[in-house]
Amino acid sequence: MDDDDLPRRRDDVLAALIKQPLDPLSVDELDDRIAALEGEIARIKAHRTAATSQKAAAAALFRKR
Repeated sequence: MDDDDLPRRRDDVLAALIKQPLDPLSVDELDDRIAALEGEIARIKAHRTAATSQKAAAAALFRKR
């Protein structure tokens, strides 16, 4: 079963983050938040690349000839 098939948890951090109001944040706080999110995006992309490579390697290993 793929992770995409799983239901989202009620305490999904991403959903909570999206719902947070931005009005109370200062420009510096917004800049810090953007930098943190860009860092998280880079980390997720690296993980996705590694996972894709592992999946392709496993598929090649078990491929029928």
